[in-house]
Amino acid sequence: MTRIILVFGLISSVILSILMFSTFPLMRSGAISYDNAAYVGFGGMIIGMVTIFFGVKSYRDNHLNGSITFGKAIGVGLLIALVASIGYSISWEFYFNLLEPDFMDKYAVMCIDKAKSTGASEAEMKEVVAKTEQMQALYKIPVARFGITTTEPLPVGILWSLFSAAMLRKKSFLPATPTV
Repeated sequence: MTRIILVFGLISSVILSILMFSTFPLMRSGAISYDNAAYVGFGGMIIGMVTIFFGVKSYRDNHLNGSITFGKAIGVGLLIALVASIGYSISWEFYFNLLEPDFMDKYAVMCIDKAKSTGASEAEMKEVVAKTEQMQALYKIPVARFGITTTEPLPVGILWSLFSAAMLRKKSFLPATPTV
């Protein structure tokens, strides 16, 4: 089980990282905005976490003779998601520290500009500024930044784990060997 979790989790983290890294040049060139980059990133997480399904199926078919309980499938799926999320966070740390150390400054400016462009009141602007300053301060703490980044793909991983467990607990769903 450990091998399957590591292999599929690492494959997922590579996919997540490649998709994340490919988004930044598009943002810098202006091809997509920070807002749209969030949608692209979320789509990339859906694609990257598909390995959870294949990891759970592999475990069911190769180690459990084609039968898995909902709980066991959830457990395997969540562990794959955790490995993928940690790998994603490690990739972000390298990217952030080497190539984009001013990311939060740019993000804060984007948040403030967005609030201004939507006609935010003075009180709303103060709130936006306070929140961005708080986030910038938190982001300067490596452990906090790592934790924040790790939680980004986890909700998608949880959903893939639930879907995989629900579908693959049925022996008849994509059986390892064809039934006659």
